[in-house]
Amino acid sequence: MLIHPWDAALDEGEWRDWLARHDFGQLAVNGAPGEPPWVQPLHFRYEPEPGPYGRALTHLARPNPLWHDLERSPTVLLSVVDDYVYVPGHWTAPDGAPPEHGTPTSFYAAVQLRCTAHVVDDPEEKAAPLNRQVAHFQPEGGTAPAVPGEAPFGRLLPGIRMLRLEVTDVRAKFKYGGNKPPAIRDRVTARLTARGAPGDAAALTHKARRTPGTEG
Repeated sequence: MLIHPWDAALDEGEWRDWLARHDFGQLAVNGAPGEPPWVQPLHFRYEPEPGPYGRALTHLARPNPLWHDLERSPTVLLSVVDDYVYVPGHWTAPDGAPPEHGTPTSFYAAVQLRCTAHVVDDPEEKAAPLNRQVAHFQPEGGTAPAVPGEAPFGRLLPGIRMLRLEVTDVRAKFKYGGNKPPAIRDRVTARLTARGAPGDAAALTHKARRTPGTEG
C-alpha cells in the first residue's frame, strides 16, 4: 500500500481509534509457491494489548482450505478498509482550468496489520477467546458461552479453529485530499456535504480532523 506523507496517520492514536471502531476485514494468507494468496473475509476482535501493537482474535471453520498454507507460512496480513467515497474529477479541477480537466480520485481509510498467526485447537484455550469475541459483538448477551463438553456449544468447538493474530507491524493510510490546495479542499467539502451519499459524512469527518479549518 503506497502511503504518501500527507496520507499517513497523524499519530498512533489516529489508527488505534479508527481500528477500535472496526471489526470486519480480510485476512491474506500466503498461498503455495506459484499460487495466489488466500483472502478470507471475517469478523475479528482487536485487543490493543499485549505487545506494542496488540492482537486480533478470530476463528474459522476447520474445513477451510487455507489452514495448510497458514501453518506453513504464519506471517499474514489483516486488511481493514472503510469510510471510502468516490470524488468526481470535475470537483478537483485547479482554479482557472476547465472542470473536465480535474482528476477523479478516491478517499478512504485503511489499516493493515502484519501479524504472526497462532492456531489454537485446545478446547479450553479456544473457548475463552471465542467467548471474548462473541461478547464484543453482543455486549447485551443473549448467547450461551462456549464451554467444552457442555451444551449447547461444547460439541461444536471441534468444528472451528481459533486464530490469535499477534500484530508485529501496522501500516495506516487516511487518504482525504491532504495534498490539495485549500480552495480545492473547500470545494470538495462543499460537494460532499451537498451530495450526502453513503460514506460522505464519514469522509467529511476525516477531512475536518486532518485539515484544520476545514468545515466538515
